Amino acid sequence: MMQSICFAEYKIEEHSRAEFLAYTEQLLKEQKHVHLYEGTDQINLFVEIWYADNEAEAEQIKKERCSERSPWYRVSEWIIGGAGKMHVWSFKPAGTQSS
Repeated sequence: MMQSICFAEYKIEEHSRAEFLAYTEQLLKEQKHVHLYEGTDQINLFVEIWYADNEAEAEQIKKERCSERSPWYRVSEWIIGGAGKMHVWSFKPAGTQSS
């Protein structure tokens, strides 16, 4: 069965790179269902891919990821333009019905 995902994308400030990477490294150790990738064409452009068992769970992850109570919310401090420039979407496998 294919999983749904929650996808977050943002660009961080160059001068915050080391602090951002140190902070997210710790978060990634604590949470195994998320992966962090950096753009190869655009330095400091990052995406988070959160894996979910279904569409509803992906939506819940999206809601939690955008919440100020999430430990991941602190990443907004390093985003160029702040939290408003973080783009978060949920995706389901193509060709499947929404739940």
